[in-house]
Amino acid sequence: MARSTLTGRESPEFGRALEQLHAARLRPEIRLTEVPAPQRIAPHAVALTADVLDPRDPDAELASGRFVLLHDPSAPDPWAGEWRAVTFARAELEPEFAGEPLLGEVGWSWLTDALTARGVEVVAAAGTVTRVVSESFGGLADRPASIEMELRASWTPSGPDVADHLLAWSDLLCTIAGLPPLPDGVVALPGPRR
Repeated sequence: MARSTLTGRESPEFGRALEQLHAARLRPEIRLTEVPAPQRIAPHAVALTADVLDPRDPDAELASGRFVLLHDPSAPDPWAGEWRAVTFARAELEPEFAGEPLLGEVGWSWLTDALTARGVEVVAAAGTVTRVVSESFGGLADRPASIEMELRASWTPSGPDVADHLLAWSDLLCTIAGLPPLPDGVVALPGPRR
């Protein structure tokens, strides 16, 4: 990840959070990039985008997403704290998932399971899981139908230690990309594509 430069306007707590995010070790399949953060939502913010690349074909993207960390020392009531993680994750799924009635619940459980597996505590979690089914007609009728899942979620970290929240979100991205979970330090062997 490209390292942002502290401007001196950050609070000491936010500066420590940035250092934690930059020090987080993600799976090698994840390409993380810092992008301009949203303005006017909170006094301090950082935004990161990620692409999960196919280990067998680094030019093929399996999933993508965005992680935004907001810090407002005034602790806005809806946040129930000074910090807020706002996330997005998207991946194309197999066509048979188009009619799966539990896809939303399963997608949400992938997020909550990722947070639990990293041992992070959150409050005020909220989000949506959306399926997008695309069918082509007319001159494009020969294209197969496709389905994408989009998960939008936000939560309040229980404290300023935020690296595990980024890691949990990256675990979610790998799950929706179809990559098997890996213990720290283990590299996946290429296998058949989903």
